[in-house]
Amino acid sequence: MTAPVPDSPTDLPGRIMAREMAEQPAVLRRILETGAPRIQEVARRVAARAPRFVLLTARGTSDNAALYAKYLLEIRLGLPCGLTSMSTTTAYGARPDLTDVLVITVSQSGGSPDLVASTRAAREAGAVTVAVTNNPDSALAGVAEYHVDIMAGPEKALPATKTYTASLLALYLFVEGLRGGDGAAAEVLPGHAARLLARQDEIRTLASRYRFADRMVITSRGYGYPTAKEAALKLMETSYIPALSYSGADLLHGPLAMVDNISPVIAVVTDGRGGEALQPVLDRLRARGADLVVIGPAAQVERASAGFVLPTESVAEEVQPILEILPLQLQAYEVTIARGQDPDAPRALAKVTETH
Repeated sequence: MTAPVPDSPTDLPGRIMAREMAEQPAVLRRILETGAPRIQEVARRVAARAPRFVLLTARGTSDNAALYAKYLLEIRLGLPCGLTSMSTTTAYGARPDLTDVLVITVSQSGGSPDLVASTRAAREAGAVTVAVTNNPDSALAGVAEYHVDIMAGPEKALPATKTYTASLLALYLFVEGLRGGDGAAAEVLPGHAARLLARQDEIRTLASRYRFADRMVITSRGYGYPTAKEAALKLMETSYIPALSYSGADLLHGPLAMVDNISPVIAVVTDGRGGEALQPVLDRLRARGADLVVIGPAAQVERASAGFVLPTESVAEEVQPILEILPLQLQAYEVTIARGQDPDAPRALAKVTETH
C-alpha cells in the first residue's frame, strides 16, 4: 500500500516535504527487504569486537535518532551509552582513551565537519566507529570503520522526514543485530505507516488548534521521548512556533508551572512501560486544565482534549517511535501551511549544516 501524497499541487508551498513524507512506507520497506542483511552483517562484526560501552554522536534531527538508539542499546543490550560533546575534541583538542568503545555517528548527509573530525579522532583513539548516513560516499562514511546506509534516497526538503524514520529503523536493526535478534518486530511498520499517512484529514483538523499558538509543550517518556524532541524540532523549524520538549519526569521538576488552562500540550504516549511511567504526568496536566492532545493508544486519546490514535496492538514498544513521529510530521506541515509559510524552505536554514 502506497501512502497518498498530502494535498499539495506542484505550485504550492510544501510540495517537496509532502512528497518525502509520503515516501516513508516505501523507504521502510526498502530497508527491511534490501538493507537489513547488510546492517546485520555490520552488527555481527561489531559484536565480535565486544565493545564495553557506546558513545553516540549527532546533531539536529539525527541527534534525536541517536537518543532513540541510546534507549535501545541500554534497554535491549544492557550497554551503557552517552551522547558525545563534540567540542571537547574539535574545539578543545581532548583525546580520551576510547579503546573498545563503540562510537556511532548519525548524520543524514555525512558532511558536517565536526562530525567527520570527531569520528576520525575517535577512531584514532581506539574506538570501533560506525557511521549511519544516507550517503555512502560521504566524508563521514569514509572516515568510519563501518557504514550503515539508511537508503532513504535524496531528501530535498530542508525539514528531515524520511531520513529520520529511516535512521530509526536502521538503528533498530543494527541494535537487534548486536544482540543476535532478527528484527522481526519491524515487519509491520511499512503497512502501518501507509495507513497513518492516509489519515491526513484528521491531522489537518488537529493542526487547526495550533494555527495561532504562541508556544507549545511536547512531552513523553521512555522510547517516546526522542519522538517528543523531534516533533518539537519540526514545529520550530517549519512554523517557527517555540516548542519545548520535556521528558515527563523533567516536566514535573519545574516547567509544569508554566502550564495553565490555555497551554497547548502534546503527549506522546507509547504503549508499554514508557506510557505507564507517563501516567502521573498526564494526571497532573489534566488537573491543571491543560489543553492536552495525546498521540497514542485509543484509551489514552479518549481521556484527552483531543488526539490521534496510533496502532499499538501488533507493534512492539521499541519500534512504536517509527510510527509515532508520522502524524507529528504531518502536523508540523499542516500548521506551517495554515500560518502561510513554506515548510520546504524554513528561513535561515541550509540542508547541510556545517558546524566545526
